[in-house]
Amino acid sequence: MEKPIFDFGMNVNRRHFLSKLSLGLGSAALGTLLVPDLLKGIGGSSVNDIVSRLPHFAPKAKRVIYLFQNGAPSQYELFDNKPLLNKMYGQDLPESVRGGQRLTGMTAKQSRFPLAGSIFNFAQHGKSGSSISELLPYTAGIADDICIIKSMNTDAINHDPALTFFQSGAQVGNRPSMGAWLSYGLGSENQNLPGFCVLLSRGIGNGQGVYSKLWTNGFLDSVHQGVQFSSGENPVLYLGDPDGMDRVDRRDMLDKLAALNQGSFDEFEDPEIVTKIQQYEMAFRMQTAVPEVTDMSKEPESIIKMYGADSLIPGTYAANCLLARKLSEQGVRFVQLYHQGWDGHANLPMEIRAQSKDVDQASAALVTDLKQRGLLDETLVIWGGEFGRTNYCQGEFTKENYGRDHHPRAFTIWMAGGGIKPGIEYGETDDLGYNIIRDPVHVHDLHATILNQLGLDHEKLVFKHQGRRYRLTDVAGNLVKGIIA
Repeated sequence: MEKPIFDFGMNVNRRHFLSKLSLGLGSAALGTLLVPDLLKGIGGSSVNDIVSRLPHFAPKAKRVIYLFQNGAPSQYELFDNKPLLNKMYGQDLPESVRGGQRLTGMTAKQSRFPLAGSIFNFAQHGKSGSSISELLPYTAGIADDICIIKSMNTDAINHDPALTFFQSGAQVGNRPSMGAWLSYGLGSENQNLPGFCVLLSRGIGNGQGVYSKLWTNGFLDSVHQGVQFSSGENPVLYLGDPDGMDRVDRRDMLDKLAALNQGSFDEFEDPEIVTKIQQYEMAFRMQTAVPEVTDMSKEPESIIKMYGADSLIPGTYAANCLLARKLSEQGVRFVQLYHQGWDGHANLPMEIRAQSKDVDQASAALVTDLKQRGLLDETLVIWGGEFGRTNYCQGEFTKENYGRDHHPRAFTIWMAGGGIKPGIEYGETDDLGYNIIRDPVHVHDLHATILNQLGLDHEKLVFKHQGRRYRLTDVAGNLVKGIIA
């Protein structure tokens, strides 16, 4: 009788079978170590979605804390010292420097563009000699721990598109935010907390709005969207059980609901049904995890003193920085802070004093706290706004009272930890601070570098939607190798 063709595939000896089996078990074990939820039965998830949770190469960082200074801090008052601006006080910005670059509608009709130097003093700090303003004494104290990038630039010139661009890599809405991309690409380290958390605070300066589109999942599964924590009695709304329902009743209800949803999924195969099941289960686990992580009563007095007294007031920037450390320590992949109040169109000297005081101590404390806990090496901290400020004044001004318009051409941010070179200044602007003359860093470049530090190739982290392959860096982005340790 002719041997069936499939017999060849069954012709495996014992040694070959056990060898292949051990490789498979080893791969599975490795996968569950790298991605704990890899094999936890996420019904309906595609093979591509599961594979996407593995890093492309060994990561230097595991988590990100992004201290976003909404409204655009002025680099001239904080990091980019330009003595020539003081010498040329009141003189018009040379046309050769501006080069016909576009302006916002707020200053485009000005007849003059009078140069305005900073009234604040600068000094060199740390072994690196980084130039930092007197407004940031605590940040000056961590000069050797941070990388100050003075050559950031962006495409957008107004707040909403610029803010959206920084968060999602596109100026239009409905694209996945950076935190959603990381959740999609790497999954969560903690099954009891969201992989992407959002914290909001506000200073006394002129604020710009923040909206839920900034932490949206876009076209990714909704399980990847950011979860906003509030400053109220209930940090996550609607998380508690209603009166008369205990944990046993809630568990019984969720089990029955999951069975109904599973039946719907079996019939329609809509992945969002599975997402709903996952979200209900996450909410159930969060009922215990969230109160624990938001409880500051167990923090030692030394930590409260480090972050400042405001760290005990929920909803303040200091409290959110401390909460960010606690969330990150518990394995939350991406913690996004938004601090409003940096929009210095007028009365900038007074407002920036208050804003700087609001954030300086807690920002530095976060870096120091992570470092002393041995977490800074695996946590990438980012500080900065959506664009910079002009070197000329918006409207009439005096040395003690002036404002600055939006400036996307050149501005400053800083980064710390997560495999970024500490104690350096990267990039340079011209003598008037208007244009970049060395090592420009575009928003897409920053995104590519952030993903790289977490073990992700920005050109490979893609999602096909409506016939096109999308990524956080769109069709651009280069690694900023000069800041990678």
